[in-house]
Amino acid sequence: MGRHLTTGYSQLFDFLDNLAVNNDRQWFAENRQLYDCLRKQWLADLQTLIGHMAQSEPALRHTDAASCAYRIYRDIRFSHDKSPFKTYFSALISPHGRHTDRACWYLHMGADECGIYGGLWNPPGPMLRKVRQAVVDNVDEFRQIIATPPLPELYPEWYGAQLKTVPKGFDRNHPDADLLRLKEYGRCHSLSRGFFDNSEWPGELAGIAMTLKPMIDFLNYSIDE
Repeated sequence: MGRHLTTGYSQLFDFLDNLAVNNDRQWFAENRQLYDCLRKQWLADLQTLIGHMAQSEPALRHTDAASCAYRIYRDIRFSHDKSPFKTYFSALISPHGRHTDRACWYLHMGADECGIYGGLWNPPGPMLRKVRQAVVDNVDEFRQIIATPPLPELYPEWYGAQLKTVPKGFDRNHPDADLLRLKEYGRCHSLSRGFFDNSEWPGELAGIAMTLKPMIDFLNYSIDE
């Protein structure tokens, strides 16, 4: 089983590398059978990952991998880049699959990079203001969450857009300016391709992902309060 998975993920990354060079519909059609096999294997392992995560996050117990996985086809309607395919496999992991506006997890396995992400991305203005206020109102709790090991070691920095100055409505010299400038409350743990050579990677990755559960719970509680 381990040998099959190792070979499979070597093939997956080889496929994505080749797709990055040959990003056109003809090449993809010629390699469609390989893509279908690789995606089937990946979806099975994604389901295993979700199952491991559900042991710590019961809300994921009925989450289906297919509902979390993104298509490989790019939406090129409003893009200057007309490449038809993404060069990565990706999934947004939440109780509602990829259709959520709450804090959640994101898995990215690509020709460019690999990583597990967690947090809140691109929130609308009212939601972002609500989260910022909750952070400063409960800043000791929030800072304790993001400082509790092993979170700082696994996720050392904020990932996402930030303002250059403190947003309107807050003192420009606010002691928690570093948190208020965030436009997205996300963290990333980078992964090597070799990480996926281990047949037990879904269980190991679930442990890494669940390190962010207290932060994700805080963000979602702040949104839903």
